[in-house]
Amino acid sequence: MFHGPSAWFLLLLLIIPPLVWWMVRRKRETAISFSSTSWLSGLTPTWKQRLQWLPSALRVAAIILLIVALARPQEGRKHTVVDSEGIAIEMVVDRSGSMQAMDFELDGQPVDRLTAVKDVVGKFISGDDTLSGRTSDLVGLVTFARHADGIAPPTLDHPFMIKQLDNTQIALNRNEDGTAIGDALGLAVEKLSALGEEDQRKLKSKVVILLTDGENNSGDLDPVVAAELAAAMGVKVYTIGVGTKGRAPVPVVDPFTGRRTFQMAQVNIDEQTLKTIADATGGQYYRATDTESLEKIYNEIDQLEKSRVEAQHFVDYRELAIEPIHAGVWSIPPLVLIAFWLLVTQVVLSNTVYRKITE
Repeated sequence: MFHGPSAWFLLLLLIIPPLVWWMVRRKRETAISFSSTSWLSGLTPTWKQRLQWLPSALRVAAIILLIVALARPQEGRKHTVVDSEGIAIEMVVDRSGSMQAMDFELDGQPVDRLTAVKDVVGKFISGDDTLSGRTSDLVGLVTFARHADGIAPPTLDHPFMIKQLDNTQIALNRNEDGTAIGDALGLAVEKLSALGEEDQRKLKSKVVILLTDGENNSGDLDPVVAAELAAAMGVKVYTIGVGTKGRAPVPVVDPFTGRRTFQMAQVNIDEQTLKTIADATGGQYYRATDTESLEKIYNEIDQLEKSRVEAQHFVDYRELAIEPIHAGVWSIPPLVLIAFWLLVTQVVLSNTVYRKITE
Protein backbone atom coordinates (compact mmCIF):
# COMPACT_ATOMS: atom_id res chain seq x y z
CA MET A 1 0.00 0.00 0.00
CA PHE A 2 1.00 3.62 -0.47
CA HIS A 3 0.81 6.66 1.79
CA GLY A 4 -2.47 8.49 1.05
CA PRO A 5 -1.66 11.86 -0.64
CA SER A 6 1.76 10.69 -1.87
CA ALA A 7 0.10 7.98 -3.96
CA TRP A 8 -0.72 10.68 -6.55
CA PHE A 9 2.95 10.65 -7.57
CA LEU A 10 2.21 7.31 -9.24
CA LEU A 11 0.56 9.33 -12.03
CA LEU A 12 4.08 10.30 -13.08
CA LEU A 13 4.44 6.72 -14.36
CA LEU A 14 2.29 7.84 -17.30
CA ILE A 15 5.28 9.73 -18.70
CA ILE A 16 7.35 6.53 -18.93
CA PRO A 17 5.88 5.19 -22.24
CA PRO A 18 6.35 8.55 -24.07
CA LEU A 19 9.83 8.84 -22.57
CA VAL A 20 10.81 5.38 -23.83
CA TRP A 21 9.32 6.16 -27.25
CA TRP A 22 11.29 9.44 -27.39
CA MET A 23 14.54 7.71 -26.40
CA VAL A 24 14.13 5.02 -29.08
CA ARG A 25 13.16 7.53 -31.75
CA ARG A 26 16.05 9.82 -30.82
CA LYS A 27 18.48 6.92 -31.14
CA ARG A 28 17.21 5.98 -34.59
CA GLU A 29 17.71 9.55 -35.84
CA THR A 30 21.45 9.45 -34.92
CA ALA A 31 23.55 8.88 -38.09
CA ILE A 32 26.80 9.64 -39.75
CA SER A 33 27.49 10.19 -43.44
CA PHE A 34 29.00 7.15 -45.20
CA SER A 35 29.08 6.03 -48.81
CA SER A 36 27.64 2.53 -48.24
CA THR A 37 26.94 0.27 -45.18
CA SER A 38 25.66 -2.75 -47.07
CA TRP A 39 28.83 -4.72 -46.36
CA LEU A 40 28.28 -4.30 -42.57
CA SER A 41 25.06 -6.32 -42.64
CA GLY A 42 26.98 -9.56 -42.84
CA LEU A 43 28.92 -8.98 -39.62
CA THR A 44 27.89 -10.80 -36.39
CA PRO A 45 26.89 -8.31 -33.66
CA THR A 46 29.16 -8.26 -30.62
CA TRP A 47 27.85 -8.52 -27.01
CA LYS A 48 28.35 -4.78 -26.66
CA GLN A 49 26.08 -4.21 -29.64
CA ARG A 50 23.48 -6.66 -28.32
CA LEU A 51 23.42 -4.87 -24.93
CA GLN A 52 23.62 -1.30 -26.15
CA TRP A 53 20.08 -0.77 -24.91
CA LEU A 54 21.23 -1.48 -21.32
CA PRO A 55 22.22 2.08 -20.20
CA SER A 56 18.88 3.47 -21.37
CA ALA A 57 16.99 0.64 -19.69
CA LEU A 58 18.88 1.24 -16.44
CA ARG A 59 17.99 4.92 -16.60
CA VAL A 60 14.29 4.20 -17.19
CA ALA A 61 14.25 1.62 -14.39
CA ALA A 62 15.84 4.12 -12.00
CA ILE A 63 13.24 6.76 -12.91
CA ILE A 64 10.40 4.26 -12.30
CA LEU A 65 11.81 3.31 -8.89
CA LEU A 66 12.23 6.97 -7.91
CA ILE A 67 8.60 7.70 -8.85
CA VAL A 68 7.44 4.70 -6.81
CA ALA A 69 9.62 5.88 -3.92
CA LEU A 70 7.96 9.33 -4.07
CA ALA A 71 4.59 7.60 -3.64
CA ARG A 72 5.91 6.21 -0.31
CA PRO A 73 5.14 2.48 -0.44
CA GLN A 74 4.49 1.19 3.07
CA GLU A 75 4.18 -2.10 4.84
CA GLY A 76 1.75 -2.05 7.76
CA ARG A 77 2.00 -4.37 10.71
CA LYS A 78 -1.04 -4.48 12.95
CA HIS A 79 -0.53 -4.56 16.68
CA THR A 80 -3.14 -5.03 19.40
CA VAL A 81 -2.72 -4.11 23.05
CA VAL A 82 -5.36 -5.56 25.37
CA ASP A 83 -5.98 -3.98 28.76
CA SER A 84 -8.45 -5.86 30.93
CA GLU A 85 -9.90 -5.80 34.41
CA GLY A 86 -11.44 -9.14 35.32
CA ILE A 87 -13.67 -10.34 38.12
CA ALA A 88 -12.84 -12.99 40.69
CA ILE A 89 -15.85 -15.27 41.00
CA GLU A 90 -16.20 -17.96 43.62
CA MET A 91 -18.87 -20.52 42.76
CA VAL A 92 -20.36 -21.95 45.97
CA VAL A 93 -22.44 -25.04 45.19
CA ASP A 94 -24.61 -27.09 47.54
CA ARG A 95 -24.10 -30.86 47.21
CA SER A 96 -26.25 -31.94 50.14
CA GLY A 97 -28.53 -34.97 49.84
CA SER A 98 -31.55 -32.85 48.92
CA MET A 99 -29.78 -31.88 45.66
CA GLN A 100 -30.73 -35.32 44.31
CA ALA A 101 -34.37 -34.19 44.00
CA MET A 102 -35.43 -34.82 40.40
CA ASP A 103 -37.34 -31.59 39.73
CA PHE A 104 -35.10 -30.24 36.92
CA GLU A 105 -34.79 -31.27 33.28
CA LEU A 106 -32.07 -31.44 30.64
CA ASP A 107 -32.98 -32.18 27.03
CA GLY A 108 -36.49 -33.11 28.15
CA GLN A 109 -35.25 -35.70 30.66
CA PRO A 110 -35.63 -35.31 34.45
CA VAL A 111 -32.32 -34.81 36.24
CA ASP A 112 -31.31 -34.06 39.79
CA ARG A 113 -30.60 -30.50 40.84
CA LEU A 114 -26.82 -30.86 40.96
CA THR A 115 -26.68 -32.22 37.40
CA ALA A 116 -28.68 -29.22 36.16
CA VAL A 117 -26.41 -26.85 38.11
CA LYS A 118 -23.29 -28.42 36.57
CA ASP A 119 -24.69 -27.90 33.07
CA VAL A 120 -25.75 -24.28 33.61
CA VAL A 121 -22.62 -23.24 35.52
CA GLY A 122 -20.42 -24.85 32.86
CA LYS A 123 -22.11 -22.71 30.17
CA PHE A 124 -21.82 -19.63 32.38
CA ILE A 125 -18.05 -20.10 32.62
CA SER A 126 -17.21 -21.42 29.14
CA GLY A 127 -19.91 -19.60 27.18
CA ASP A 128 -22.44 -20.87 24.66
CA ASP A 129 -24.80 -19.40 22.05
CA THR A 130 -26.12 -16.78 24.47
CA LEU A 131 -23.25 -16.37 26.95
CA SER A 132 -19.80 -15.05 26.10
CA GLY A 133 -18.13 -16.91 28.97
CA ARG A 134 -15.87 -15.56 31.69
CA THR A 135 -12.65 -15.59 29.69
CA SER A 136 -10.90 -12.82 31.64
CA ASP A 137 -12.22 -13.79 35.06
CA LEU A 138 -10.73 -15.86 37.83
CA VAL A 139 -13.21 -18.57 38.76
CA GLY A 140 -13.01 -20.83 41.83
CA LEU A 141 -15.18 -23.53 43.34
CA VAL A 142 -16.36 -24.28 46.87
CA THR A 143 -18.81 -27.11 47.51
CA PHE A 144 -20.54 -27.87 50.73
CA ALA A 145 -22.74 -30.37 52.51
CA ARG A 146 -22.04 -30.96 56.22
CA HIS A 147 -18.62 -29.42 55.62
CA ALA A 148 -17.33 -26.83 53.19
CA ASP A 149 -14.59 -27.88 50.77
CA GLY A 150 -12.39 -25.58 48.71
CA ILE A 151 -12.25 -27.59 45.48
CA ALA A 152 -10.51 -25.12 43.17
CA PRO A 153 -8.92 -21.74 43.94
CA PRO A 154 -9.84 -18.76 41.75
CA THR A 155 -8.10 -19.56 38.48
CA LEU A 156 -8.06 -18.80 34.77
CA ASP A 157 -7.75 -22.55 34.13
CA HIS A 158 -11.46 -22.86 33.52
CA PRO A 159 -11.39 -26.40 32.00
CA PHE A 160 -9.80 -27.63 35.25
CA MET A 161 -12.43 -25.81 37.30
CA ILE A 162 -15.30 -27.24 35.25
CA LYS A 163 -13.82 -30.73 35.50
CA GLN A 164 -13.73 -30.40 39.29
CA LEU A 165 -17.36 -29.32 39.26
CA ASP A 166 -18.31 -32.28 37.05
CA ASN A 167 -16.59 -34.61 39.54
CA THR A 168 -18.63 -33.23 42.43
CA GLN A 169 -20.97 -35.85 43.88
CA ILE A 170 -24.07 -35.50 46.01
CA ALA A 171 -23.46 -36.35 49.67
CA LEU A 172 -25.47 -39.53 50.22
CA ASN A 173 -23.75 -40.66 53.39
CA ARG A 174 -25.58 -39.56 56.55
CA ASN A 175 -22.31 -38.61 58.22
CA GLU A 176 -21.49 -36.37 55.29
CA ASP A 177 -24.90 -34.88 54.61
CA GLY A 178 -25.91 -31.43 55.83
CA THR A 179 -26.00 -27.80 54.71
CA ALA A 180 -23.16 -25.62 56.00
CA ILE A 181 -24.04 -22.40 54.19
CA GLY A 182 -22.17 -20.09 56.60
CA ASP A 183 -18.94 -22.11 56.51
CA ALA A 184 -19.05 -22.32 52.70
CA LEU A 185 -19.58 -18.59 52.31
CA GLY A 186 -16.82 -17.85 54.81
CA LEU A 187 -14.42 -20.15 52.96
CA ALA A 188 -15.25 -18.49 49.62
CA VAL A 189 -14.60 -15.03 51.07
CA GLU A 190 -11.31 -16.23 52.53
CA LYS A 191 -10.16 -17.57 49.15
CA LEU A 192 -11.05 -14.33 47.38
CA SER A 193 -9.26 -12.28 50.02
CA ALA A 194 -6.17 -14.48 49.81
CA LEU A 195 -5.51 -13.63 46.17
CA GLY A 196 -2.07 -12.25 45.46
CA GLU A 197 -1.38 -8.52 45.28
CA GLU A 198 -0.89 -8.70 41.51
CA ASP A 199 -4.28 -10.43 41.03
CA GLN A 200 -5.98 -7.96 43.38
CA ARG A 201 -4.62 -5.04 41.36
CA LYS A 202 -6.11 -6.39 38.12
CA LEU A 203 -9.52 -7.18 39.62
CA LYS A 204 -12.55 -5.05 38.97
CA SER A 205 -14.57 -6.78 41.70
CA LYS A 206 -14.93 -9.94 43.76
CA VAL A 207 -18.13 -11.94 43.60
CA VAL A 208 -19.59 -15.04 45.24
CA ILE A 209 -22.48 -16.93 43.60
CA LEU A 210 -23.99 -19.04 46.37
CA LEU A 211 -26.42 -21.76 45.27
CA THR A 212 -28.35 -23.90 47.75
CA ASP A 213 -31.65 -25.71 48.10
CA GLY A 214 -31.84 -25.89 51.86
CA GLU A 215 -31.35 -24.31 55.25
CA ASN A 216 -28.16 -23.83 57.20
CA ASN A 217 -28.01 -26.75 59.63
CA SER A 218 -24.28 -27.51 59.88
CA GLY A 219 -20.99 -25.75 60.34
CA ASP A 220 -19.69 -23.21 62.84
CA LEU A 221 -20.22 -19.91 61.04
CA ASP A 222 -23.63 -18.29 60.89
CA PRO A 223 -24.57 -17.33 57.30
CA VAL A 224 -25.44 -13.75 58.29
CA VAL A 225 -22.10 -13.32 60.06
CA ALA A 226 -20.38 -14.72 56.97
CA ALA A 227 -22.28 -12.15 54.89
CA GLU A 228 -21.05 -9.35 57.16
CA LEU A 229 -17.53 -10.66 56.70
CA ALA A 230 -18.01 -10.63 52.91
CA ALA A 231 -19.31 -7.07 52.99
CA ALA A 232 -16.33 -5.99 55.07
CA MET A 233 -13.95 -7.59 52.57
CA GLY A 234 -15.70 -5.94 49.59
CA VAL A 235 -17.17 -9.19 48.26
CA LYS A 236 -20.58 -9.09 46.60
CA VAL A 237 -22.74 -12.20 47.08
CA TYR A 238 -25.46 -13.36 44.69
CA THR A 239 -27.64 -16.04 46.27
CA ILE A 240 -29.75 -18.57 44.40
CA GLY A 241 -32.43 -20.68 46.02
CA VAL A 242 -32.80 -23.70 43.77
CA GLY A 243 -35.61 -26.25 43.52
CA THR A 244 -39.26 -26.44 44.38
CA LYS A 245 -40.40 -25.56 47.86
CA GLY A 246 -42.41 -28.08 49.87
CA ARG A 247 -42.28 -31.59 48.42
CA ALA A 248 -40.05 -32.85 45.60
CA PRO A 249 -39.40 -36.31 44.04
CA VAL A 250 -36.28 -37.89 45.48
CA PRO A 251 -34.81 -41.19 44.22
CA VAL A 252 -34.51 -44.01 46.75
CA VAL A 253 -33.11 -47.50 46.37
CA ASP A 254 -35.10 -50.43 47.77
CA PRO A 255 -32.68 -52.25 50.15
CA PHE A 256 -34.24 -55.61 49.32
CA THR A 257 -34.76 -55.46 45.56
CA GLY A 258 -32.13 -52.84 44.68
CA ARG A 259 -34.68 -51.09 42.46
CA ARG A 260 -34.55 -47.32 42.19
CA THR A 261 -37.86 -45.60 42.85
CA PHE A 262 -39.00 -42.09 43.66
CA GLN A 263 -40.56 -40.80 46.83
CA MET A 264 -41.91 -37.37 47.57
CA ALA A 265 -39.76 -35.75 50.25
CA GLN A 266 -40.14 -32.53 52.18
CA VAL A 267 -37.65 -29.83 51.11
CA ASN A 268 -37.38 -26.26 52.27
CA ILE A 269 -35.27 -23.25 51.34
CA ASP A 270 -34.37 -20.55 53.83
CA GLU A 271 -35.10 -17.71 51.44
CA GLN A 272 -35.04 -15.07 54.15
CA THR A 273 -31.43 -15.84 55.05
CA LEU A 274 -30.42 -15.88 51.39
CA LYS A 275 -32.07 -12.48 50.86
CA THR A 276 -30.31 -11.12 53.96
CA ILE A 277 -26.93 -12.31 52.66
CA ALA A 278 -27.52 -10.71 49.27
CA ASP A 279 -28.77 -7.42 50.74
CA ALA A 280 -25.86 -7.17 53.18
CA THR A 281 -23.28 -7.47 50.42
CA GLY A 282 -24.91 -5.46 47.64
CA GLY A 283 -25.85 -8.60 45.71
CA GLN A 284 -29.21 -10.00 44.75
CA TYR A 285 -31.33 -13.02 45.62
CA TYR A 286 -32.77 -15.23 42.87
CA ARG A 287 -35.16 -18.15 42.90
CA ALA A 288 -34.79 -21.00 40.40
CA THR A 289 -37.55 -23.59 40.22
CA ASP A 290 -36.49 -25.26 36.97
CA THR A 291 -33.59 -25.42 34.52
CA GLU A 292 -34.91 -22.57 32.39
CA SER A 293 -35.18 -20.15 35.30
CA LEU A 294 -31.73 -21.19 36.52
CA GLU A 295 -30.27 -20.37 33.09
CA LYS A 296 -31.99 -16.97 33.12
CA ILE A 297 -30.51 -16.21 36.54
CA TYR A 298 -26.96 -16.93 35.40
CA ASN A 299 -27.61 -14.91 32.23
CA GLU A 300 -28.68 -11.96 34.37
CA ILE A 301 -25.66 -12.27 36.66
CA ASP A 302 -23.49 -12.47 33.56
CA GLN A 303 -24.93 -9.14 32.38
CA LEU A 304 -24.50 -7.52 35.80
CA GLU A 305 -20.90 -8.60 36.26
CA LYS A 306 -19.11 -7.59 33.07
CA SER A 307 -15.36 -7.59 32.82
CA ARG A 308 -13.69 -4.52 31.36
CA VAL A 309 -11.69 -5.42 28.29
CA GLU A 310 -10.22 -2.65 26.12
CA ALA A 311 -8.33 -3.49 22.98
CA GLN A 312 -6.24 -0.82 21.25
CA HIS A 313 -5.38 -1.54 17.63
CA PHE A 314 -2.62 0.35 15.84
CA VAL A 315 -0.58 -0.17 12.71
CA ASP A 316 3.19 0.24 12.58
CA TYR A 317 4.20 1.31 9.05
CA ARG A 318 7.59 0.69 7.45
CA GLU A 319 8.69 3.05 4.67
CA LEU A 320 9.83 0.68 1.93
CA ALA A 321 11.44 3.52 -0.02
CA ILE A 322 14.14 3.93 2.62
CA GLU A 323 13.90 0.65 4.57
CA PRO A 324 14.82 -2.87 3.41
CA ILE A 325 12.02 -5.09 2.11
CA HIS A 326 11.82 -8.49 3.73
CA ALA A 327 10.46 -11.29 1.55
CA GLY A 328 10.74 -14.57 3.42
CA VAL A 329 14.42 -15.31 4.00
CA TRP A 330 15.42 -12.63 1.49
CA SER A 331 16.07 -9.00 2.23
CA ILE A 332 15.77 -6.50 -0.64
CA PRO A 333 17.54 -3.09 -0.34
CA PRO A 334 15.41 0.07 -0.11
CA LEU A 335 13.96 1.34 -3.41
CA VAL A 336 15.93 4.59 -3.27
CA LEU A 337 19.20 2.69 -2.86
CA ILE A 338 18.37 0.40 -5.81
CA ALA A 339 17.57 3.43 -7.96
CA PHE A 340 20.89 5.02 -6.95
CA TRP A 341 22.81 1.87 -7.94
CA LEU A 342 21.04 1.75 -11.31
CA LEU A 343 21.91 5.38 -12.04
CA VAL A 344 25.55 4.88 -11.03
CA THR A 345 25.78 1.77 -13.23
CA GLN A 346 24.17 3.63 -16.11
CA VAL A 347 26.64 6.54 -15.80
CA VAL A 348 29.64 4.20 -15.58
CA LEU A 349 28.55 2.17 -18.63
CA SER A 350 27.75 5.31 -20.62
CA ASN A 351 31.20 6.72 -19.94
CA THR A 352 33.19 3.53 -20.46
CA VAL A 353 31.88 0.58 -22.44
CA TYR A 354 29.13 2.53 -24.20
CA ARG A 355 30.84 5.92 -24.41
CA LYS A 356 29.64 7.84 -27.43
CA ILE A 357 31.78 10.09 -29.54
CA THR A 358 28.88 11.79 -31.28
CA GLU A 359 25.20 11.99 -30.63
